[in-house]
Amino acid sequence: QVQLVESGGGLVQAGGSLRLSCAASGRFPMGWFRQAPGKEREFVASISRTGASTSYSDAVKGRFTISRDNAKNTVYLQMNSLKPEDTAVYYCNADPFVVSSTRRGNYWGQGTQVTVSS
Repeated sequence: QVQLVESGGGLVQAGGSLRLSCAASGRFPMGWFRQAPGKEREFVASISRTGASTSYSDAVKGRFTISRDNAKNTVYLQMNSLKPEDTAVYYCNADPFVVSSTRRGNYWGQGTQVTVSS
């Protein structure tokens, strides 16, 4: 059973930054998804097991950075230049095989709220 514990959400003004963390019970391919009120959950970013490969949605490319510390089994999402449209619940996602823009993993974190005020 894969366990994921997220932290780091909060309220920030537009243009500000936040860093999300997701501590996993092992080393897996992982990603971040988000869900805004009334919208479907969408892909944000993913990272391979080693960290050598990353992928981003067009909406966050150039502003967000996904990274990992494998010594701590933790994945991070550094979010810069935040916009009000980034407001959502952010979910950490993991799978023993792959997480990508087209394939969601089987395991989810509890979600953390990110609110960006204008």
